[in-house]
Amino acid sequence: MAAAVAAGFIPPALVLIILAATEAVSIAWVVAALVLGAVAAGWSTLAVARVWASRAERIETVAASLEKHEPPPHLIPDERDAMGRAERRLLDAADAVADEIESLAEQRDEFEAILRGMTEAVVVTGSRGEVVLLNAPARRMFALSPDANYNGRDFVELCRDPRLQEFVARATASGGGQVTSAEIALQTPAPRHVSASGAPVRRRSGAGGAAWVFVFHDITQLKSYETQRADFVANLTHEIRTPLSALYGYAETLIRGVDDPETARRFLGIIEHQARRLSRLIDDLISLSDLERGLMPLKLDDLDAGTVLKDAEELMREQARREGVELPLDCPGNLPLIRGDRDRLHQVMVNLLDNAIKYTPRGGSVVVSARAATSAPPESRPGVELIVSDTGEGIPAADIPRLTERFYRVDRARSRELGGTGLGLAIVKHIVQLHGGSLRIESRLREGTTVTVWIPAAAASVPSAATGTSGS
Repeated sequence: MAAAVAAGFIPPALVLIILAATEAVSIAWVVAALVLGAVAAGWSTLAVARVWASRAERIETVAASLEKHEPPPHLIPDERDAMGRAERRLLDAADAVADEIESLAEQRDEFEAILRGMTEAVVVTGSRGEVVLLNAPARRMFALSPDANYNGRDFVELCRDPRLQEFVARATASGGGQVTSAEIALQTPAPRHVSASGAPVRRRSGAGGAAWVFVFHDITQLKSYETQRADFVANLTHEIRTPLSALYGYAETLIRGVDDPETARRFLGIIEHQARRLSRLIDDLISLSDLERGLMPLKLDDLDAGTVLKDAEELMREQARREGVELPLDCPGNLPLIRGDRDRLHQVMVNLLDNAIKYTPRGGSVVVSARAATSAPPESRPGVELIVSDTGEGIPAADIPRLTERFYRVDRARSRELGGTGLGLAIVKHIVQLHGGSLRIESRLREGTTVTVWIPAAAASVPSAATGTSGS
């Protein structure tokens, strides 16, 4: 700008110098005119420079605010000239950009909150298969480090299971933007069933093509429930069909006529036995259903554990005598009171004694005992253990964890022969759990089985429990 002012000032200065040289104008006037012109040009140049510097500073301030993703300062530009109007448009545009940045930041925070709150594993990849984002459930599902940065890595680095890699390749290769879904049985990093879905996310042109969002839902527990349900239906059908077939067969034979009265009575006895077995099965199913749905409320009282054991032992004494099995009772008199439902705990002990007597050979023994004991850590609450030990054949170690499943039997043929429904221990487990207790089964082949039921002590008798034997 100074050069432009100087260029404009030189021609009239030359004219004045020429006029002074020809003595057309006094040299004094020429000097005065040149000095005044130089002063005026310098002053106007400085004034304009100050205005432009101020405007440049404002523009730099706006640019710095945008770089920091901050709202620009709301200055009031002078709109009397073109430069001022341009400043006004720049400020308006900067305000719009700042508002959009703030909106995007809010959307990002909401998106991250949604990802954190999801129980499903979510992985977002770019068009080349590189990881863009993954949430905490995804890190847990694929056993990844919670602090490591996986952005930019290939998806195969998250999980190298070939079934998962095949699904990802199929999803990314599909066209049309449709969602690809599948159920996958993963073996690494741990065996589990996963419901997976992959969907493309279209980006703007020039942003690298389509990205992909993969969602993985762990359905291992659901698959387990489905298997249990299928097994239950199959077992229940089989259990009901067996007595019904016997009822139908012998009833049909009697209808056709049996000449021998003794044979007819034997057939009727078989029909009665199968009918009672079917009735017990239905009663056990109803009891188990009521327990699972909470439709059998407990009537809790402070009970003497010795009395509960004695009542069950007296009821089962005749059955033990018929089977040739000894049934001793060992119950100390200083046990703390327990908090429980008398009828339900009686049902527990009768079921356990019935099983022990059935599977103990003639000449063996079933010992019923009790002792004061604390529960396992970390609770370590005082209580009483009700114990049933037999000298039967024992149970293989692999079968013990499944003994409380519905209809599970170690020896199916013998169990049906003895009239068992396969639901006794399942009912025992639910009743014990409702009491806040625990069930433990220990067994060794050809040595016998011990079933221990721990029931918490009543609050009023907790101090006296300290004198009992600790265990469990």
